Amino acid sequence: MNWEPWTGCCKVSDGCTYCYFYGPFSKRYGQNTIFKTEEFNKPIAKSANGVAKISSGKIVATCFASDFFIAEADEWRTEAWAMIKSRPDLEFLILTKRIDRFNVSLPADWGDGYDNVNIGCTVENQEIADYRLPIFLSYPIKKRFVACAPLLGAIDLSKYLGGIEHVSVGGETGREARECDYDWVLDIRKQCEIAGITFWFKNTGSFFKRDGVVQKVNPFKQNSLAKELGINILGDKKLF
Repeated sequence: MNWEPWTGCCKVSDGCTYCYFYGPFSKRYGQNTIFKTEEFNKPIAKSANGVAKISSGKIVATCFASDFFIAEADEWRTEAWAMIKSRPDLEFLILTKRIDRFNVSLPADWGDGYDNVNIGCTVENQEIADYRLPIFLSYPIKKRFVACAPLLGAIDLSKYLGGIEHVSVGGETGREARECDYDWVLDIRKQCEIAGITFWFKNTGSFFKRDGVVQKVNPFKQNSLAKELGINILGDKKLF
């Protein structure tokens, strides 16, 4: 289940260069005007008979067509947080490249975090990991995950995994995508195994290097190929 309270985005780091959603070969390229969508009130919307349109127990991927913490949405975020709080029966996933703006418009009653909110910090290389993850870990958040996507190089996450519940990894998708090396993926998996946390290899990306050979992977097969490799460490974890 997706909820896109606003849309539109702009580049903030190297991982955004060929964004599958707003990159040079995307239908939305150049669309950097951020605006509310018609589904802004989706979490609290009800049908004609008064039943919530999003039924209890759903996982709600939030603002994946933009960034929840983008500056242009500061005035709307307070209302979005209020809707999230009003639906403790839903689990919200918020993935961001702007974790350094987490405190902006944060609810006064946030405390150490809402039980129904998972915050994910995206990192694509070691430089970004070393900048964002210490900030990420400094905030009061109950449920944290890291998304290494698009994975653009080897990353040592080991000193940051305390307090992290889950790590996902994915390659870059698109005509201009940069290679995703399987050795980088396996190394991150090993770090997660040592730390005792779950790991999900979500997708290979368009150019997947394995055993020294770069394979061009159809966009519709990138998820299934990653799954076929059988390296996930999930336990009872629900896939995001």
